[in-house]
Amino acid sequence: MACVTASFTALDSVRACLPVIVPSSLLRLSQGASSSSGRLCHRQCARKHCLASGFSGTRLDGTRLKRIRSSSKVFVVEARKKNIIEVEQDQSEGSDDEREKKGLDILEASDTSVWLEDLYQLDDGEDDIEENLCLDGVVKVYCTHSEPDYSLPWQKQRQFMSTGSGFVISGRRLLTNAHCVEHHTQVQVKKRGDDTKFVARVLAEGPDCDLALLTVDSEEFWEAVEPLKFGSLPRLQDPVIVVGYPMGGETISVTSGVVSRIEVTSYVHGASELLGVQIDAAINAGNSGGPAFNEEGECVGIAFQSLKDMDVENIGFVIPTAVIFHFLKDFEQNGRYTGFPSLAVWWQKLENSAMRASLKMKSGQKGVLIRRVEPLAPVASVVKAGDVLLSFDGVPIANEGTVSFRTGERIDFEFLVTQKFSGETAELELLRDGKELKVQTVFKPPVRLVPVHLASKMPSYFIVAGLVFVPLCFPYLESECDLGEAEVSGKLREIARNGMVEFEDQQVIVMSQVLAHPVNAGYENLQNVEVLTFNGEKIRNLRQFSRLVDSCTEEFMRFELERHILVVLETKSARLANEQILRDFHVPSERSLDLVEGHTPVTSHEINGRDALPGSIQPAAAA
Repeated sequence: MACVTASFTALDSVRACLPVIVPSSLLRLSQGASSSSGRLCHRQCARKHCLASGFSGTRLDGTRLKRIRSSSKVFVVEARKKNIIEVEQDQSEGSDDEREKKGLDILEASDTSVWLEDLYQLDDGEDDIEENLCLDGVVKVYCTHSEPDYSLPWQKQRQFMSTGSGFVISGRRLLTNAHCVEHHTQVQVKKRGDDTKFVARVLAEGPDCDLALLTVDSEEFWEAVEPLKFGSLPRLQDPVIVVGYPMGGETISVTSGVVSRIEVTSYVHGASELLGVQIDAAINAGNSGGPAFNEEGECVGIAFQSLKDMDVENIGFVIPTAVIFHFLKDFEQNGRYTGFPSLAVWWQKLENSAMRASLKMKSGQKGVLIRRVEPLAPVASVVKAGDVLLSFDGVPIANEGTVSFRTGERIDFEFLVTQKFSGETAELELLRDGKELKVQTVFKPPVRLVPVHLASKMPSYFIVAGLVFVPLCFPYLESECDLGEAEVSGKLREIARNGMVEFEDQQVIVMSQVLAHPVNAGYENLQNVEVLTFNGEKIRNLRQFSRLVDSCTEEFMRFELERHILVVLETKSARLANEQILRDFHVPSERSLDLVEGHTPVTSHEINGRDALPGSIQPAAAA
């Protein structure tokens, strides 16, 4: 096929000349073309619209292509190189399927007259990408945090600032990560290309799924803003593009990668186990809360954490739309976020044949062994330790604890549990003493003995003669130590990992420290020890403990601690010394506001995960 070289003279100083190769037959179709010189007027030719169908995409080698076809010719634009348009005679032999394997889909055009597409559209496809990704819907989140000081619970730490990412969704709302707005005193958002920060309100926080829902009251913010559209769960090796405002610059950032893994993942912020998508795109501090797009420009997840280790690189994690939809539906149904439910059992794999035989499992039967059941959970009325869980809502469970997910994929069966909402039921098929039975159970949000996050803004505390008592929680453990060089007893660590609530309002009460004074001489070195009883009565929670102390009429106060430690104070002297101790250490009150009589207490439990201890078994670091 005869071809001549033509050069477009750019009238716009911003754009360079783009030498192209075009067939000589095409030159005569373009107004202003000179067949002798082979030069085309850029303004006349480049602004013509292509009458044939076009297709954009990428080869396996990464080359971006624009492919146009008339009835007899195929035009391929290699946009990455910017300067070449290859024109080849369309070969009649070979099917479209065969040609598709070599490049991209070929779209037929009925009109044989083909004009070159607007060169602006062929310049790397940047405009197309920007339009498809809806970058204007991605915002930068500015948050001022004021965290409680859990070691000195009557005061807060110095406030600090952080930035993250977020994006607009339907209903004049925005999504970001919960850890981006945790302990917030002020949240602001700024649109791309704007110089104004708008104050945002936090509508809901989901610590377990690391999601937060925001809104902006200003009408100006919502002008010319389009919400992002959600896509379905991606598949392995699907391309993804992560957009946000990571550290290293002020403007929006775009990184790309592919889906590497889809499985139930540890969510660091919530210490929970939910569906997650692993990608190889860079996710850095500041990317948190930003959307991850598929090739169609649909949001398929939210960046939220990455794995930082010397032996790994480019391992990031995205919250998939299945988790996002659950969070949004929960909030819309209840007017607040209640959390992902839990089956409230501890289970063990049954991959050993001898163990299966001891449980009277028949050949072909598969399942997992129930080892513990949380006493206050609804499932405790129908499931016992020693039962074998064979199926969940009719879905068979393998001996390794997985269920069929998608073609060629399996996933932890607890993924099915996380698809439920509080108040919903499920059918469990059990094997008990060799007999199969089916039972129904209802779901409710899990309650941890040692909370991962607190519902109240300030932690509870109670001071008696300089002895500081607090409920045990994960933030307290984090504030006290790194858990590798900890002055925390092994018992407290074990309780934090594996403790179960045995009765309503149960708390683990800890003597965190002793504010030195002659009345408590000899006890100064005691810290981080559990309180078991007061004057022989078992401690249930901090409110009950404070009432026992207030109503004490005995001559001595006796505090029995773990490791068989006994602390004894003279009741009268302890009460007289308390006021002086508070003045010496600048403590405003002997107890937190929630322990004051007549004040409505705020439950210390919020939505929590199941089996992560801060600083010890976290697999990834939140961005």
